[in-house]
Amino acid sequence: MRRILQAMTHRTKRVLIILTCITILLVIGSLAIRNNPRATAQLSEHAPGTYSINHFVDGDTIAVNMNGAVEKVRFIGVDTPETHKPNTPVQCYGPAAASYTASMIGHQRVRLVADSLSTDRDRYSRLLRYVYLPDGTNLNEQLIKTGHAFYYPYFPFSSSDSFASDQATAKADGLGLWSSCTPTPTDAGGYVSNNA
Repeated sequence: MRRILQAMTHRTKRVLIILTCITILLVIGSLAIRNNPRATAQLSEHAPGTYSINHFVDGDTIAVNMNGAVEKVRFIGVDTPETHKPNTPVQCYGPAAASYTASMIGHQRVRLVADSLSTDRDRYSRLLRYVYLPDGTNLNEQLIKTGHAFYYPYFPFSSSDSFASDQATAKADGLGLWSSCTPTPTDAGGYVSNNA
């Protein structure tokens, strides 16, 4: 090995060192992207698994164009006040929550991610998914953090603890519906949004 190194010209050695450094940087960068959901989301905006919006249903439900069909998607772990549920009046902060969801997504494509602890669909046959924006923002969590939605504890999902913590912080800080409405706890641990 020593003879080989002695036989190499100074220029060849420099090229080998540069190529080694580039290889190391590419490997490190690849690992960082693979372990960073935000970076992955940014890279995959137009990749398979991202969908365009067909229409907005309300603050916690959207409809996307998926494989030639329109699919309704219910946000995992999130419940926004009602805007047009049959036999239910428009709830406090419902229109604001629906408007916030529409403004956050706009005309962007979204990435939908299932949760291994959750079912694939709810009782209304809507897909249950985390909704990620192109910049990597988990819109489900963002809605709770900003007080536009309640944490929905009625079924298991992997982000349950962080969503409960996000709600406690939004409530303590009086954000969104926590300052504008009178949320009433339900027997099952959720809330109903009433006018203040």
